[in-house]
Amino acid sequence: MMKQGPIGVFDSGYGGLTVFKEIVQRLPQYNYIYLGDNARVPYGTRSFETVYRYTWECVQQLFALDCNLVVLACNTASAKALRTIQQNDLPLYDPFRRVLGVIRPTAEVIGQYTRTGKVGILATQGTVSSESYVIEIHKFFPEIQVYQEACPLWVPLIENNEFRTPGAEYFIRKDLENLFAKSPDIDTVVLACTHYPLLKDIILKYLPGGVNLISQGELIADSLADYLERHSDLRACCSLGDSRQFYTTGAVPEFDEKASLFLGSAVQSAPLLL
Repeated sequence: MMKQGPIGVFDSGYGGLTVFKEIVQRLPQYNYIYLGDNARVPYGTRSFETVYRYTWECVQQLFALDCNLVVLACNTASAKALRTIQQNDLPLYDPFRRVLGVIRPTAEVIGQYTRTGKVGILATQGTVSSESYVIEIHKFFPEIQVYQEACPLWVPLIENNEFRTPGAEYFIRKDLENLFAKSPDIDTVVLACTHYPLLKDIILKYLPGGVNLISQGELIADSLADYLERHSDLRACCSLGDSRQFYTTGAVPEFDEKASLFLGSAVQSAPLLL
């Protein structure tokens, strides 16, 4: 059996902390390491090859920190890098380690939320261009119509703590109008970027009444709990305890300040050089 180690959670920046928070709340018995690639954010506008390379570099860093299971709490990384890592890299690097994403767990349950069969996706340009949500949702619910809207400014606004400004609100309202112009019958909207839950209050101001707004944190946490329940060998390789470690490729003081806002509690991180 492999050496026990913490569960790794990766994101291009801070957004994955919204998923990290829900996972820890759902599965508090395990040790965790969070890694934010803040030095190279945002991923959403980068090429497939670049996102894959950055993601695989960070996954290997988490493996080096003894993580046997890594969750890509980043939709862009899940869309552009996950399949290559799972199919090409892991069999050669270590076939017993696992890397999971956030798109499939969302697609598996989206049919429970929509009545009209029309679902909206708010995401980065990279996730939208990949068509990953369209493909995955149609695997489980071929009858559902999926409408996507890229929101290229949302992540930079959040990462720079500018999302509570009138200018930010203008872009959020405009992107929502663009989405519903594609179909006024959309009754379920997925925040398909883990940064976006921080904008939930603003989004709700401009969301039509009766529309479901889906954040991924709880869905991913429930999916991970189910995955570990079904894979007892991997579950046995996840170390138990209350250790919560944070690493960033960017500036530590800035990460600690902003991460504390995402988590609602103080964070002390360590630098990680790639």
